Amino acid sequence: MKKVIFACTHSAGRSQMAAAFFNAQADSREARAVAAGTEPAQRLHPEVVAAMGEAGFDLSGARPQKLTAELAADASLMVTMGCGENCPYVPGLRVEDWALDDPKGKPAEEVRRIRDDIRSRVKELVEREGLGLPGS
Repeated sequence: MKKVIFACTHSAGRSQMAAAFFNAQADSREARAVAAGTEPAQRLHPEVVAAMGEAGFDLSGARPQKLTAELAADASLMVTMGCGENCPYVPGLRVEDWALDDPKGKPAEEVRRIRDDIRSRVKELVEREGLGLPGS
């Protein structure tokens, strides 16, 4: 079972969207994703919850969690989204960086653009890693 960590600063937007898309697209017998942040917020950004709701994902119960070396220890990949040098270094962990705008406080159309960009990147990642659902 592969574990993929999507990491951003507050784990209240980008990483949550990416983890939700990944877990919907990947074969759950092969891989799971978690979202984490270096400075986790108290809750997800409301504009992110709204935009994901439009896409059929209920993130109202999702909670940001702290990105720690322990959390990352058994991961096979960490995708960073703005935490940069604050993301913990884990020896042997493959890291990929996605330059994405932070959706916090952005108008709905901008949050939708970021959401759709993340969905496309996750789809490409799942396909590239061969982790898609059978028959997809």
